[in-house]
Amino acid sequence: MPVVSASVVGPNVVSPPATVWQETPCPMCDAASTVPFLEAADPTPGLGGQRFAVVRCGSCGLHYTNPRPSPETIGGFYVADYQPHRRPTQLGKRLRKWYPFGFLRGRASERRSLPWHGQGRLLDFGCGGGSYIARMAQQGWKVIGLDNSVGAVRRIQEELGLKALVGTLPHPDLKPGTFDVVTMWHSLEHVHDPVGTLREAYRLLAPGGRLLIAVPNIDSAPFRWFGPDWFGIDLPRHLTHFDPSTLSKMLEMTGFRVDDVRMLRHSDWLRSSARLAARRGDLSIRTRLLRIKPIARLTALGCYLMGRSDCILAIAVRPG
Repeated sequence: MPVVSASVVGPNVVSPPATVWQETPCPMCDAASTVPFLEAADPTPGLGGQRFAVVRCGSCGLHYTNPRPSPETIGGFYVADYQPHRRPTQLGKRLRKWYPFGFLRGRASERRSLPWHGQGRLLDFGCGGGSYIARMAQQGWKVIGLDNSVGAVRRIQEELGLKALVGTLPHPDLKPGTFDVVTMWHSLEHVHDPVGTLREAYRLLAPGGRLLIAVPNIDSAPFRWFGPDWFGIDLPRHLTHFDPSTLSKMLEMTGFRVDDVRMLRHSDWLRSSARLAARRGDLSIRTRLLRIKPIARLTALGCYLMGRSDCILAIAVRPG
């Protein structure tokens, strides 16, 4: 594998001495035949606009980043204050709680309350700042968070008083059949071995246990509009780029029964995509309009109704 120096600058970026690049076969079917799909630059300010490639598997149709940074060196592409690792402000929580027309906000309600299941044991893979497991704990769930960020896990332990572990799946402290629900909120697209991760989630679930996964949808209307400027592509941190079909296939090949795959909408993703496109010189009418919050919300609702939202939620079950 070639070693390429990483020219990473900026006050919030930890610069590794070098990035190790991996050429990889398809993460789902292991085929080596690929079709070039797109190239896009890292959108993170301060990372120098380095470009990365996404390919489409010629066998199963999965899209994935190739070549990609190795597991040991990809951490250099995560800024120190990476947004998912932050805790939401109390003001933000109150605004979300009291907003009277939630269906127009354009924000997905993917992490809403869950019906009680089994003994109420929940693992949140990629728990980030811990807001989700905190809310579930308040509802009586026995929660554990898992995240690669040492800082995020420490804050969950010290500030929220909840159990959280550093690492990924498999994890030596997690035993088979000990969870009723496993959640993966925008985390599966970040892992190098999504099939292995799903197999481990299957092993951790009790029979009849549920797996909930939210990932960006590369078969969405916003992707078709913005292409490499689409917020959901986020190279090189996103390593696998799912659509409803490939996500369902991967769940089924790892033993799950897929109960539902549904659209989720994020109007803030639309606005972020439009801002990124404008920053790179796209001054089209659509780009300018989608930077306006009410128009982005209505557009996100339209994508949802057409079945072309830029995010998907899969609900799968480990058969009893």
